[in-house]
Amino acid sequence: MKTIGITTTVPIEVLIAAGYKVIDLNNIFITSKDYGKYIELAERDGFPKSCCAWIKGIYGACLENNIKEVIGVMEGDCSNTKALIEVLNLKGIKTYPFSYPHSHSLEDIRVSIDSFMDLFKVNMQQVEEVRKNINEIRELAKKIDENTYKTNKTTGFENHLYQVSVSDLNGDANEFKRFLEEKLKEIEGRKPINKKVRLGFIGVPPMTADIYEYVEEFNAHFVYNEVQREFAFPRVDKAKDIYEQYYDYTYVYNIDFRLSDIKKQIEERKIDGIIHYTQAFCYRAIQDIVIKNELNVPVLNIEGDSINSLDSRTKLRLEAFIDMLIDIKEAAI
Repeated sequence: MKTIGITTTVPIEVLIAAGYKVIDLNNIFITSKDYGKYIELAERDGFPKSCCAWIKGIYGACLENNIKEVIGVMEGDCSNTKALIEVLNLKGIKTYPFSYPHSHSLEDIRVSIDSFMDLFKVNMQQVEEVRKNINEIRELAKKIDENTYKTNKTTGFENHLYQVSVSDLNGDANEFKRFLEEKLKEIEGRKPINKKVRLGFIGVPPMTADIYEYVEEFNAHFVYNEVQREFAFPRVDKAKDIYEQYYDYTYVYNIDFRLSDIKKQIEERKIDGIIHYTQAFCYRAIQDIVIKNELNVPVLNIEGDSINSLDSRTKLRLEAFIDMLIDIKEAAI
């Protein structure tokens, strides 16, 4: 089976229908025990220090794992992807474009996905058959998410990991489905996690995944992971076809569209405070201005760089933020 790398969530239904094994290069990078080597490789090849660690990690993961074909999202995701694709082309890697149109028009989405299907020589019937199978996996991820905030049995890290993994189905849809089925049974048999503060995590998935375990030391629990949840397409049951599914994918469109769903989740999950994670040198950090103005719960912005664990300053800020949320809750009683 041919292997193809992706730089972020794309219509994998098209790629699987075309006979590819899909690998999310982000997941290869961040789960590596020696993730730093990917960043170092990119910097040796000329990537500047003032470039997002994710972009450098994707580049290094692609080269080190001998990925010969890559999908680059040219509109709707990272603004550095275009330059990344140009460098990958220079290295002899075959690249394909995909775009989430800025217009957020269903008709423009249709044109973009149709072009993607034409590029890989598959038709709508083939793609919809694959989508039907993948949606069964997405439903399992949705149940795991529901166990995070309804029964409080899924940890914040598990919620993050299993939803983010839906982007490429861990490279094997059937095996991943079996894994989630077993994990769901295990989760449902647990006792609830009883923490005083309910947190939401918005923004790009973190390099500092230890944040989930760390907040639990201070009587807090993440019950919502915004972008990871979007990777799992939680509203897919309402989409009649692949066009509507990717039209309803919030993260890649304008901030107002994202915020409308974030606000719903804050209310439904009874969230006390939001952690807004941004990556150093990323334009999305500027959106923190809008986010803090629009949300009606306290928001703490933390920034990651090239280290995969929380630094001392960030730990202190998180502790102080949680203490403040506890004081607010106690004062309201």
